[in-house]
Amino acid sequence: MGARGFVAGTAALAVAAPGVARAGEAEADLAYHGAAVLVGGWLDVRFVPRNHGPAAVPEATVRLRWSAALEDRQWLPGGCARAGERTVLCRIAAVPAQGLGEQLRLRVRLAGEPSEVLAEIDTVWGGGTVDPNRDNDRRRVLVLDTGDTYYF
Repeated sequence: MGARGFVAGTAALAVAAPGVARAGEAEADLAYHGAAVLVGGWLDVRFVPRNHGPAAVPEATVRLRWSAALEDRQWLPGGCARAGERTVLCRIAAVPAQGLGEQLRLRVRLAGEPSEVLAEIDTVWGGGTVDPNRDNDRRRVLVLDTGDTYYF
């Protein structure tokens, strides 16, 4: 590929970069606050999305990933779907600007009853809005199999 092709490819990537608003796109700032508990291979996660605005988020998709594999059979709440050995995607209903969304509660069974698990939560789709502050919608929490509640 010549220098011209490289420059064109780089420009295309810059335009599509997450967190950069393009003409006609609204900006919103999603954040997730919640808790996780691990007991005997069962991981309970609950969190509430908060939108710091300035625009409302009509809906979003959040990804939950774990350092341990999930058991093959899972019961997931409506709006959630398995997306891999360690990943679940969940729909987040509308979140008003400067407001809270509906709480999401999820209970998964981890394979092999690990003594700890790293849980990661992040937004993969913002309903057509752009989030210039991606730091607060990416959460990581180490949860030990103690029955204690770990907050994020």
